[in-house]
Amino acid sequence: MVEYDDSGQIGRRYRRQDEIGTPWAFTIDDQTLEDDTVTVRDRDSLAQERLPIGGVKAWLEDALERPWASPKP
Repeated sequence: MVEYDDSGQIGRRYRRQDEIGTPWAFTIDDQTLEDDTVTVRDRDSLAQERLPIGGVKAWLEDALERPWASPKP
């Protein structure tokens, strides 16, 4: 599922997605226009990394294959 959200600051957008359980957020921003990369953010670890747009599919396929554990409250 994909959701487009451009309201408010990015931190608030991340928090809204965290609340509904979105495991990864892919962010397209001004830098995307410059170098064809996106930011992916992991809900559980809060880790962020920059990926080439062409690598998103492979990254997501790999992430879906990893063991999953429910986040600790």
